[in-house]
Amino acid sequence: MKAWVYGEYGNASNVLKLDSNGTVPQVKEDQVLIKVVAASINPVDAKRMLGSQVKRLKVGDEVYGDINEKALDHRKRYGSLAEYTAVEESLLALKPKNLSFAEAASLPLVIETAHEGLERTGFSAGKSILVLGGAGKHVFGASTVAATSSTSKLELLKSLGADLAIDYTKENFEDLPEKFDVVYDAVDSGYRQVNAFCPSKNNDCQRAASKF
Repeated sequence: MKAWVYGEYGNASNVLKLDSNGTVPQVKEDQVLIKVVAASINPVDAKRMLGSQVKRLKVGDEVYGDINEKALDHRKRYGSLAEYTAVEESLLALKPKNLSFAEAASLPLVIETAHEGLERTGFSAGKSILVLGGAGKHVFGASTVAATSSTSKLELLKSLGADLAIDYTKENFEDLPEKFDVVYDAVDSGYRQVNAFCPSKNNDCQRAASKF
Protein backbone atom coordinates (compact mmCIF):
# COMPACT_ATOMS: atom_id res chain seq x y z
CA MET A 1 0.00 0.00 0.00
CA LYS A 2 0.99 3.66 -0.28
CA ALA A 3 1.69 5.74 2.81
CA TRP A 4 3.36 9.00 3.74
CA VAL A 5 6.23 8.24 6.13
CA TYR A 6 9.14 10.04 7.76
CA GLY A 7 12.35 8.81 9.35
CA GLU A 8 13.79 12.01 10.75
CA TYR A 9 12.75 15.26 12.39
CA GLY A 10 12.31 18.37 10.27
CA ASN A 11 9.91 20.40 8.16
CA ALA A 12 7.12 18.20 6.79
CA SER A 13 7.82 19.31 3.22
CA ASN A 14 11.36 17.98 3.56
CA VAL A 15 11.05 14.81 5.63
CA LEU A 16 7.71 13.34 4.49
CA LYS A 17 8.21 10.70 1.79
CA LEU A 18 5.64 8.70 -0.17
CA ASP A 19 6.30 4.99 0.34
CA SER A 20 4.61 2.81 -2.28
CA ASN A 21 5.70 -0.46 -0.65
CA GLY A 22 4.07 -0.16 2.76
CA THR A 23 2.62 -3.21 4.50
CA VAL A 24 -1.07 -3.28 5.44
CA PRO A 25 -1.15 -3.24 9.29
CA GLN A 26 -2.21 -6.35 11.22
CA VAL A 27 -5.00 -5.53 13.67
CA LYS A 28 -4.72 -6.23 17.39
CA GLU A 29 -7.64 -7.63 19.39
CA ASP A 30 -9.05 -4.18 20.23
CA GLN A 31 -8.46 -2.61 16.80
CA VAL A 32 -10.21 -2.30 13.46
CA LEU A 33 -8.53 -2.02 10.06
CA ILE A 34 -9.43 1.24 8.36
CA LYS A 35 -9.42 2.01 4.64
CA VAL A 36 -8.69 5.73 4.68
CA VAL A 37 -11.05 7.77 2.50
CA ALA A 38 -10.10 11.28 3.66
CA ALA A 39 -7.64 12.65 6.19
CA SER A 40 -6.74 15.99 7.71
CA ILE A 41 -5.67 16.68 11.27
CA ASN A 42 -8.08 13.88 12.05
CA PRO A 43 -8.85 10.64 10.18
CA VAL A 44 -12.05 9.73 8.43
CA ASP A 45 -12.21 6.16 7.36
CA ALA A 46 -14.25 3.20 6.14
CA LYS A 47 -13.81 0.12 8.34
CA ARG A 48 -12.68 -3.15 6.74
CA MET A 49 -11.71 -5.68 9.43
CA LEU A 50 -12.43 -6.23 13.14
CA GLY A 51 -10.32 -7.46 16.04
CA SER A 52 -11.79 -10.13 18.33
CA GLN A 53 -12.58 -7.66 21.15
CA VAL A 54 -14.40 -5.11 18.98
CA LYS A 55 -18.07 -5.05 20.04
CA ARG A 56 -19.59 -1.69 19.14
CA LEU A 57 -18.70 -1.45 15.44
CA LYS A 58 -19.27 -3.82 12.54
CA VAL A 59 -17.53 -4.38 9.22
CA GLY A 60 -18.58 -1.75 6.70
CA ASP A 61 -19.40 1.04 9.18
CA GLU A 62 -18.33 4.52 8.11
CA VAL A 63 -16.34 5.97 11.00
CA TYR A 64 -14.24 8.96 12.00
CA GLY A 65 -12.13 9.93 14.99
CA ASP A 66 -8.88 11.25 16.38
CA ILE A 67 -6.65 8.19 15.99
CA ASN A 68 -3.67 9.87 17.65
CA GLU A 69 -5.42 10.45 20.97
CA LYS A 70 -3.20 9.15 23.79
CA ALA A 71 -0.49 8.51 21.21
CA LEU A 72 1.96 7.03 23.72
CA ASP A 73 -0.62 4.42 24.75
CA HIS A 74 -1.71 3.66 21.18
CA ARG A 75 1.47 3.69 19.11
CA LYS A 76 0.98 3.12 15.39
CA ARG A 77 3.29 2.42 12.50
CA TYR A 78 0.98 4.34 10.17
CA GLY A 79 -1.33 7.27 10.86
CA SER A 80 -4.18 8.49 8.68
CA LEU A 81 -1.92 9.46 5.75
CA ALA A 82 -1.88 5.89 4.46
CA GLU A 83 -4.29 3.76 2.47
CA TYR A 84 -4.92 1.58 5.55
CA THR A 85 -4.36 2.07 9.26
CA ALA A 86 -5.22 0.04 12.38
CA VAL A 87 -7.14 1.94 15.07
CA GLU A 88 -8.52 1.11 18.53
CA GLU A 89 -12.33 0.92 18.52
CA SER A 90 -12.47 3.30 21.48
CA LEU A 91 -11.04 6.12 19.33
CA LEU A 92 -13.72 5.85 16.63
CA ALA A 93 -17.32 6.98 16.21
CA LEU A 94 -19.86 6.40 13.47
CA LYS A 95 -19.70 9.10 10.81
CA PRO A 96 -22.89 11.20 10.68
CA LYS A 97 -24.85 10.40 7.52
CA ASN A 98 -25.23 14.08 6.62
CA LEU A 99 -21.47 14.64 6.43
CA SER A 100 -19.13 13.74 3.60
CA PHE A 101 -15.87 11.96 4.43
CA ALA A 102 -13.91 15.16 3.76
CA GLU A 103 -16.18 17.19 6.07
CA ALA A 104 -15.99 14.63 8.85
CA ALA A 105 -12.20 14.39 8.47
CA SER A 106 -11.84 18.00 9.56
CA LEU A 107 -13.97 17.76 12.70
CA PRO A 108 -12.75 15.58 15.61
CA LEU A 109 -9.88 17.66 16.99
CA VAL A 110 -11.61 20.93 16.05
CA ILE A 111 -14.82 20.01 17.89
CA GLU A 112 -12.90 18.83 20.93
CA THR A 113 -10.88 22.05 21.10
CA ALA A 114 -13.90 24.34 20.66
CA HIS A 115 -16.06 22.44 23.15
CA GLU A 116 -13.31 22.43 25.78
CA GLY A 117 -12.79 26.16 25.34
CA LEU A 118 -16.48 26.88 25.90
CA GLU A 119 -16.60 24.63 28.94
CA ARG A 120 -13.60 26.37 30.51
CA THR A 121 -15.31 29.75 30.26
CA GLY A 122 -18.44 28.41 31.97
CA PHE A 123 -20.48 29.21 28.87
CA SER A 124 -24.13 28.19 29.26
CA ALA A 125 -27.64 28.84 27.96
CA GLY A 126 -28.64 32.49 27.95
CA LYS A 127 -25.12 33.93 27.67
CA SER A 128 -23.86 35.90 24.68
CA ILE A 129 -20.71 35.05 22.72
CA LEU A 130 -18.43 36.70 20.17
CA VAL A 131 -16.42 34.36 17.93
CA LEU A 132 -13.35 35.97 16.37
CA GLY A 133 -12.71 34.35 12.99
CA GLY A 134 -15.33 31.64 13.20
CA ALA A 135 -18.77 30.55 12.05
CA GLY A 136 -21.23 31.31 14.86
CA LYS A 137 -23.67 28.53 15.61
CA HIS A 138 -26.30 28.57 18.37
CA VAL A 139 -24.47 26.20 20.70
CA PHE A 140 -25.45 25.63 24.32
CA GLY A 141 -28.53 27.83 23.85
CA ALA A 142 -26.62 31.10 23.46
CA SER A 143 -28.75 34.23 23.68
CA THR A 144 -26.63 36.11 21.13
CA VAL A 145 -23.99 34.82 18.72
CA ALA A 146 -21.72 37.28 16.90
CA ALA A 147 -18.88 36.24 14.61
CA THR A 148 -16.23 37.90 12.47
CA SER A 149 -15.11 36.87 8.99
CA SER A 150 -14.00 38.20 5.63
CA THR A 151 -16.57 39.46 3.12
CA SER A 152 -16.75 36.15 1.25
CA LYS A 153 -17.84 34.24 4.36
CA LEU A 154 -20.56 36.55 5.72
CA GLU A 155 -23.42 34.57 4.21
CA LEU A 156 -21.95 31.36 5.62
CA LEU A 157 -21.92 32.90 9.10
CA LYS A 158 -25.56 33.93 8.75
CA SER A 159 -26.59 30.49 7.47
CA LEU A 160 -24.95 28.87 10.51
CA GLY A 161 -26.98 30.99 12.91
CA ALA A 162 -24.91 34.08 13.72
CA ASP A 163 -27.12 36.91 15.00
CA LEU A 164 -24.45 39.44 14.06
CA ALA A 165 -22.04 38.76 11.17
CA ILE A 166 -19.15 41.24 11.18
CA ASP A 167 -16.95 41.86 8.11
CA TYR A 168 -13.58 42.63 9.68
CA THR A 169 -12.25 43.95 6.34
CA LYS A 170 -14.82 46.77 6.38
CA GLU A 171 -15.83 47.25 10.01
CA ASN A 172 -13.74 48.08 13.05
CA PHE A 173 -15.43 45.59 15.32
CA GLU A 174 -13.55 46.97 18.32
CA ASP A 175 -15.83 50.03 18.12
CA LEU A 176 -19.08 48.08 18.36
CA PRO A 177 -21.23 49.04 21.36
CA GLU A 178 -22.13 45.45 22.19
CA LYS A 179 -20.52 43.64 25.10
CA PHE A 180 -20.41 39.85 25.44
CA ASP A 181 -20.24 37.30 28.23
CA VAL A 182 -17.70 35.19 26.33
CA VAL A 183 -15.17 36.05 23.62
CA TYR A 184 -13.86 33.03 21.69
CA ASP A 185 -10.70 33.76 19.72
CA ALA A 186 -10.39 31.15 16.97
CA VAL A 187 -7.51 32.86 15.17
CA ASP A 188 -5.27 33.90 18.09
CA SER A 189 -5.70 37.58 17.24
CA GLY A 190 -4.48 38.61 20.67
CA TYR A 191 -6.00 40.33 23.66
CA ARG A 192 -6.11 43.78 22.02
CA GLN A 193 -9.32 42.90 20.20
CA VAL A 194 -10.61 40.70 23.01
CA ASN A 195 -10.22 43.45 25.59
CA ALA A 196 -12.38 45.75 23.49
CA PHE A 197 -15.36 43.61 24.44
CA CYS A 198 -14.49 43.12 28.13
CA PRO A 199 -15.83 43.58 30.65
CA SER A 200 -19.39 42.74 29.69
CA LYS A 201 -22.44 44.28 31.31
CA ASN A 202 -22.03 41.94 34.28
CA ASN A 203 -18.29 42.78 34.55
CA ASP A 204 -17.36 39.10 34.19
CA CYS A 205 -16.34 38.51 30.58
CA GLN A 206 -14.65 35.16 29.98
CA ARG A 207 -12.05 34.63 27.25
CA ALA A 208 -11.07 31.51 25.36
CA ALA A 209 -8.50 31.03 22.62
CA SER A 210 -7.88 28.00 20.43
CA LYS A 211 -4.57 26.87 18.94
CA PHE A 212 -3.74 23.81 16.83
